[in-house]
Amino acid sequence: MSRIITLLANSQSKFVNLTRIAIFIVMAWIGGLKAFQYEADGIVPFVANSPLMSFFYTKEAPEYNDFKNPEGKTVQKHINWHKENRTYIFSYGLGAVIIIIGILTLLGIWYAKIGLIGGLLTFGMSIVTLTFLITTPEVYVPNLGGDFPTPQYGFPYLSGAGRLVIKDIIMLAAGLLCASDSAKQIVKAK
Repeated sequence: MSRIITLLANSQSKFVNLTRIAIFIVMAWIGGLKAFQYEADGIVPFVANSPLMSFFYTKEAPEYNDFKNPEGKTVQKHINWHKENRTYIFSYGLGAVIIIIGILTLLGIWYAKIGLIGGLLTFGMSIVTLTFLITTPEVYVPNLGGDFPTPQYGFPYLSGAGRLVIKDIIMLAAGLLCASDSAKQIVKAK
Protein backbone atom coordinates (compact mmCIF):
# COMPACT_ATOMS: atom_id res chain seq x y z
CA MET A 1 0.00 0.00 0.00
CA SER A 2 2.82 2.43 0.78
CA ARG A 3 4.23 1.86 -2.73
CA ILE A 4 0.92 2.94 -4.25
CA ILE A 5 0.80 6.01 -2.01
CA THR A 6 4.38 6.93 -2.93
CA LEU A 7 3.68 6.38 -6.62
CA LEU A 8 0.58 8.59 -6.44
CA ALA A 9 2.45 11.26 -4.45
CA ASN A 10 5.18 11.43 -7.09
CA SER A 11 2.85 11.41 -10.10
CA GLN A 12 0.96 14.67 -9.70
CA SER A 13 2.52 16.37 -12.73
CA LYS A 14 1.67 13.33 -14.87
CA PHE A 15 -1.92 13.52 -13.65
CA VAL A 16 -2.10 17.21 -14.52
CA ASN A 17 -0.98 16.30 -18.03
CA LEU A 18 -3.60 13.53 -18.08
CA THR A 19 -6.13 16.23 -17.16
CA ARG A 20 -4.93 18.33 -20.11
CA ILE A 21 -5.34 15.35 -22.42
CA ALA A 22 -8.82 14.65 -21.02
CA ILE A 23 -9.87 18.28 -21.54
CA PHE A 24 -8.57 18.11 -25.11
CA ILE A 25 -10.49 14.89 -25.86
CA VAL A 26 -13.74 16.30 -24.49
CA MET A 27 -13.30 19.66 -26.23
CA ALA A 28 -12.29 18.13 -29.59
CA TRP A 29 -15.18 15.67 -29.49
CA ILE A 30 -17.88 18.08 -28.33
CA GLY A 31 -16.52 20.90 -30.50
CA GLY A 32 -16.38 18.59 -33.52
CA LEU A 33 -19.98 17.51 -32.98
CA LYS A 34 -21.06 21.14 -33.31
CA ALA A 35 -20.62 20.69 -37.08
CA PHE A 36 -23.55 18.24 -37.14
CA GLN A 37 -27.19 19.26 -37.39
CA TYR A 38 -28.45 17.29 -34.39
CA GLU A 39 -25.89 18.86 -32.05
CA ALA A 40 -26.51 22.36 -33.39
CA ASP A 41 -30.25 21.86 -32.89
CA GLY A 42 -29.62 20.49 -29.39
CA ILE A 43 -27.86 23.60 -28.08
CA VAL A 44 -30.62 25.99 -29.18
CA PRO A 45 -32.44 26.10 -25.81
CA PHE A 46 -29.17 26.94 -24.02
CA VAL A 47 -28.14 29.69 -26.43
CA ALA A 48 -31.61 31.15 -26.99
CA ASN A 49 -32.24 31.56 -23.24
CA SER A 50 -28.78 32.87 -22.38
CA PRO A 51 -28.40 36.63 -21.90
CA LEU A 52 -24.71 36.10 -22.76
CA MET A 53 -25.34 34.34 -26.07
CA SER A 54 -28.89 34.84 -27.36
CA PHE A 55 -27.85 37.77 -29.55
CA PHE A 56 -26.18 35.27 -31.90
CA TYR A 57 -29.64 34.04 -32.96
CA THR A 58 -32.30 35.93 -34.92
CA LYS A 59 -35.30 34.27 -33.25
CA GLU A 60 -36.53 34.80 -29.70
CA ALA A 61 -36.92 32.13 -27.03
CA PRO A 62 -39.13 30.09 -26.66
CA GLU A 63 -40.07 30.06 -30.38
CA TYR A 64 -37.56 27.23 -30.84
CA ASN A 65 -39.96 24.85 -29.06
CA ASP A 66 -42.01 24.61 -32.25
CA PHE A 67 -38.95 23.68 -34.34
CA LYS A 68 -37.13 21.02 -32.33
CA ASN A 69 -35.71 18.17 -34.38
CA PRO A 70 -35.57 14.92 -32.42
CA GLU A 71 -32.09 13.36 -32.54
CA GLY A 72 -31.83 11.21 -35.64
CA LYS A 73 -34.80 12.84 -37.42
CA THR A 74 -34.79 15.55 -40.05
CA VAL A 75 -37.79 17.80 -40.58
CA GLN A 76 -37.05 20.18 -43.45
CA LYS A 77 -39.36 22.92 -42.12
CA HIS A 78 -37.42 22.84 -38.84
CA ILE A 79 -34.06 22.91 -40.60
CA ASN A 80 -35.19 25.94 -42.61
CA TRP A 81 -36.14 27.69 -39.35
CA HIS A 82 -32.72 26.87 -37.86
CA LYS A 83 -30.99 28.26 -40.95
CA GLU A 84 -32.94 31.53 -40.58
CA ASN A 85 -32.09 31.55 -36.87
CA ARG A 86 -28.33 31.21 -37.63
CA THR A 87 -28.32 28.04 -35.51
CA TYR A 88 -25.83 26.23 -37.75
CA ILE A 89 -23.47 29.14 -38.38
CA PHE A 90 -23.26 29.83 -34.65
CA SER A 91 -22.71 26.15 -33.89
CA TYR A 92 -19.82 25.93 -36.38
CA GLY A 93 -18.15 28.95 -34.78
CA LEU A 94 -18.72 27.68 -31.26
CA GLY A 95 -17.33 24.29 -32.22
CA ALA A 96 -14.18 25.89 -33.62
CA VAL A 97 -13.70 27.92 -30.43
CA ILE A 98 -14.16 24.84 -28.23
CA ILE A 99 -11.63 22.85 -30.27
CA ILE A 100 -9.11 25.72 -30.09
CA ILE A 101 -9.50 25.89 -26.30
CA GLY A 102 -8.88 22.14 -26.12
CA ILE A 103 -5.75 22.44 -28.27
CA LEU A 104 -4.40 25.34 -26.20
CA THR A 105 -4.95 23.37 -23.01
CA LEU A 106 -3.24 20.29 -24.46
CA LEU A 107 -0.26 22.37 -25.60
CA GLY A 108 0.29 23.24 -21.94
CA ILE A 109 2.13 19.91 -21.68
CA TRP A 110 4.96 21.51 -23.68
CA TYR A 111 4.31 25.27 -23.57
CA ALA A 112 3.37 26.73 -20.19
CA LYS A 113 2.24 30.14 -21.48
CA ILE A 114 -0.10 28.59 -24.04
CA GLY A 115 -1.34 26.12 -21.43
CA LEU A 116 -2.09 28.97 -19.04
CA ILE A 117 -4.32 30.58 -21.66
CA GLY A 118 -6.00 27.23 -22.43
CA GLY A 119 -6.65 26.52 -18.75
CA LEU A 120 -8.12 29.96 -18.14
CA LEU A 121 -10.30 29.71 -21.25
CA THR A 122 -11.52 26.27 -20.10
CA PHE A 123 -12.42 27.82 -16.74
CA GLY A 124 -14.20 30.76 -18.42
CA MET A 125 -16.09 28.56 -20.85
CA SER A 126 -17.25 26.41 -17.93
CA ILE A 127 -18.59 29.44 -16.08
CA VAL A 128 -20.62 30.43 -19.15
CA THR A 129 -21.93 26.87 -19.50
CA LEU A 130 -22.88 26.70 -15.82
CA THR A 131 -25.02 29.85 -16.21
CA PHE A 132 -27.38 27.64 -18.23
CA LEU A 133 -28.49 26.18 -14.89
CA ILE A 134 -30.03 29.59 -14.20
CA THR A 135 -31.21 30.63 -17.68
CA THR A 136 -32.41 27.45 -19.43
CA PRO A 137 -35.79 26.01 -18.36
CA GLU A 138 -34.98 22.65 -20.00
CA VAL A 139 -32.26 21.84 -17.44
CA TYR A 140 -34.88 20.90 -14.82
CA VAL A 141 -37.47 18.14 -14.95
CA PRO A 142 -40.73 19.67 -16.25
CA ASN A 143 -44.04 19.31 -14.46
CA LEU A 144 -45.88 16.84 -16.66
CA GLY A 145 -48.58 16.16 -14.11
CA GLY A 146 -48.87 12.72 -12.64
CA ASP A 147 -50.56 10.75 -9.95
CA PHE A 148 -47.89 10.97 -7.26
CA PRO A 149 -48.71 13.06 -4.19
CA THR A 150 -45.34 14.85 -4.42
CA PRO A 151 -44.25 15.06 -8.07
CA GLN A 152 -40.54 15.48 -8.57
CA TYR A 153 -40.01 18.37 -10.96
CA GLY A 154 -38.28 21.74 -11.05
CA PHE A 155 -35.25 22.57 -8.93
CA PRO A 156 -33.26 20.53 -7.79
CA TYR A 157 -34.35 17.74 -10.18
CA LEU A 158 -32.02 17.91 -13.17
CA SER A 159 -33.16 16.73 -16.59
CA GLY A 160 -30.76 15.02 -18.97
CA ALA A 161 -29.72 18.46 -20.24
CA GLY A 162 -29.15 19.67 -16.69
CA ARG A 163 -27.06 16.64 -15.80
CA LEU A 164 -24.82 17.39 -18.78
CA VAL A 165 -24.43 21.03 -17.73
CA ILE A 166 -23.64 20.36 -14.06
CA LYS A 167 -20.66 18.24 -15.12
CA ASP A 168 -18.96 21.44 -16.23
CA ILE A 169 -18.05 22.02 -12.58
CA ILE A 170 -15.40 19.35 -13.18
CA MET A 171 -14.17 21.17 -16.32
CA LEU A 172 -14.06 24.41 -14.34
CA ALA A 173 -11.84 22.83 -11.68
CA ALA A 174 -9.70 21.02 -14.26
CA GLY A 175 -9.16 24.24 -16.21
CA LEU A 176 -7.98 26.02 -13.06
CA LEU A 177 -5.73 23.10 -12.16
CA CYS A 178 -4.09 23.23 -15.60
CA ALA A 179 -3.79 27.03 -15.49
CA SER A 180 -2.26 26.85 -12.02
CA ASP A 181 0.27 24.23 -13.11
CA SER A 182 1.21 26.32 -16.15
CA ALA A 183 1.58 29.43 -13.98
CA LYS A 184 3.83 27.48 -11.61
CA GLN A 185 6.04 26.47 -14.55
CA ILE A 186 6.20 30.09 -15.77
CA VAL A 187 7.20 31.37 -12.31
CA LYS A 188 9.78 28.60 -11.95
CA ALA A 189 11.34 29.49 -15.33
CA LYS A 190 11.96 33.13 -14.32
